[in-house]
Amino acid sequence: MTFISQEREFRLRPMRLEDVPRAHEIDTLSFSLPWPERSYRFEVSENTHASNWVVDVLQPGGQREVVAMMVNWIIIDEIHIATIAVHPDYRRLKLGRRLLAKGLLAGWERGGLLAYLEVRRGNLAAQALYREFGFVVAGERLRYYQDNHEDALLLTLDPIDPERIRDLGGLRELANL
Repeated sequence: MTFISQEREFRLRPMRLEDVPRAHEIDTLSFSLPWPERSYRFEVSENTHASNWVVDVLQPGGQREVVAMMVNWIIIDEIHIATIAVHPDYRRLKLGRRLLAKGLLAGWERGGLLAYLEVRRGNLAAQALYREFGFVVAGERLRYYQDNHEDALLLTLDPIDPERIRDLGGLRELANL
């Protein structure tokens, strides 16, 4: 799925093994508790419950570079958003919105009826995006994050409305390109 933003060509696609170093780099730039690189390798090559996605951009020299990543787990009828991040140089281009929508839709296509995730209490930008998609606070995980013992909010989206997700993520217009 290819789209243009800020006059650059982006592509949303499944994560591949060769994307793992860059996904880990984005994780490290985005979070104080990044996953080890081996965890991404496991998700891509071994975890049959994983649904992993990236956004890459066509660079001026013709090569593509991963600029956003997402890992979901589909467990029976639940989608758990394990991690999602956009490289700092590519934020505010709606890449996270498109990635979230694609991950939710891919999970829904595999039987996911609801979604959930944890988000830092202080991550107001992420919370605003999730609220737009219909996520609501279902609980708290006190002192969840090991680096500073910040609380996590447990958010749920129930039910998943694929038409609304397509619209919010701008995916409907991409399908018509």
